[in-house]
Amino acid sequence: MFNPFRRPPPGTPATSEQTWLRRIAESQDRAALAALYREYQPRLVRFLGRVTRHEALIEEVINDTLWVVWQRAADYRGDARVSTWIMGIAYRVAMKALRDQDDPCWRGASDDSELENLLVTDPRADRETRDWLAKGLARLPPDQRLTVELVYGQGHTLEETAAIMECPVGTAKARLFHARVKLRNLLPELAGEPELAQAEGSNDENY
Repeated sequence: MFNPFRRPPPGTPATSEQTWLRRIAESQDRAALAALYREYQPRLVRFLGRVTRHEALIEEVINDTLWVVWQRAADYRGDARVSTWIMGIAYRVAMKALRDQDDPCWRGASDDSELENLLVTDPRADRETRDWLAKGLARLPPDQRLTVELVYGQGHTLEETAAIMECPVGTAKARLFHARVKLRNLLPELAGEPELAQAEGSNDENY
């Protein structure tokens, strides 16, 4: 069975991202850092947009994340994907920044019209569907929003998501389950239809 955390066998070609990290670690290669920034800046904007709508804070967290990558590139041992390692750093930096600034978005307060602009969905989807999805995601607790983004938006496995968010795999799985249940019930409500039966999620807890 494939294990994303298993070190690649000897002789396995390094990915471009691993090569960039090695160049940063060995020779403080600024061009390699710039390449990583171009690769990860869009991903980090989308990820951080799930917990704050403050553009200045998002940019600050991205810069701080890349600074940590610059300083700790030698710590990467290849036991996980580079994306898992970098997103884990971004998560920790973001949580500290949000706590320091007491950002109301992290507590779940949000403005639907602004959060709508943060949602990245299939461009072929109609505007009404995007509206419903944006409002549904905005009503989820932040940890559930981030879990949905990491799994469905960025393609991480549950194991990788748990590593990024520094929680047990069971917790990540529970967050994803409860998020899906809540969205399933919220979307008909937001569309003006009767709410679906609550039996499946009546005892939900905010993990």
